[in-house]
Amino acid sequence: MTKTIGVVGSGLVGKAVARLAIAAGYKVVISNSRGPDTLSKLVEDLGQHARAGTVEEAIEAGDIVSLAIPLAVFESLPADKFVGKVVLDQTNYYPGMGEFRRADLDRGELTSSELVQRHLRGAKLVKGLHNLSWIHMESNARPRGDAARTTLPVAGDDAAAKGMVTNFIERLGYNVADAGALANSWRIEPGTPIYFWRYAPVVPQAVSGDEAKRIYQQRGEPVSPEQARALIQQAVRPSPIGGTLEGMPQVHVDLFLEQASADTVKK
Repeated sequence: MTKTIGVVGSGLVGKAVARLAIAAGYKVVISNSRGPDTLSKLVEDLGQHARAGTVEEAIEAGDIVSLAIPLAVFESLPADKFVGKVVLDQTNYYPGMGEFRRADLDRGELTSSELVQRHLRGAKLVKGLHNLSWIHMESNARPRGDAARTTLPVAGDDAAAKGMVTNFIERLGYNVADAGALANSWRIEPGTPIYFWRYAPVVPQAVSGDEAKRIYQQRGEPVSPEQARALIQQAVRPSPIGGTLEGMPQVHVDLFLEQASADTVKK
């Protein structure tokens, strides 16, 4: 049984994963590029089942290692430390944000997860828990049997690793639909029917400000396993490939900037 989740990345996504994992009964070792000393307040907030570590310590401790980092920094990951590890790839390709852009991704020669897997040779990488925001990752989680429980997709080449990640995501509060191999993970990337929008509530156009933020932070309508599989099959490879900030609702951008500002003040 998976007992410890190693989290590489302590931003909004990494924190959400850590909170959900601890609520589901896991221990968490969380890390970032700045070192464990910068995570003392976060670990205090997470409670006794969390501890801070270096990136290498989080990798070593994790039965599953979550990559809650921007795709742009994937080459900074210590590939040799990941050998034999089950890796949950939460990264996404957003070529318009920053300077990270790759022609092989733009041409669809490989998926972003195949790119990460190529770097982490010897790891068993599974794409998942990547297609909804940090907000809705927490607000949409529901126990088994709850009518509002929704479904998330996964993709991977190793069946046993995919099973471990599926069990982990199910314990966090989601049903899981298999999208196939990493080569097919483009079906669940930005710009596809199962990415982002299906998990966010609709904010009426007439609503703005704090009320818009309140509505937006609620759960979206649940997606059944059958609906998720249909959405995966309906996918057409986007052109151009990759997500854009302009593709997000303004209230999402506002909340992101607000939270990022608050985190900066805490440091």
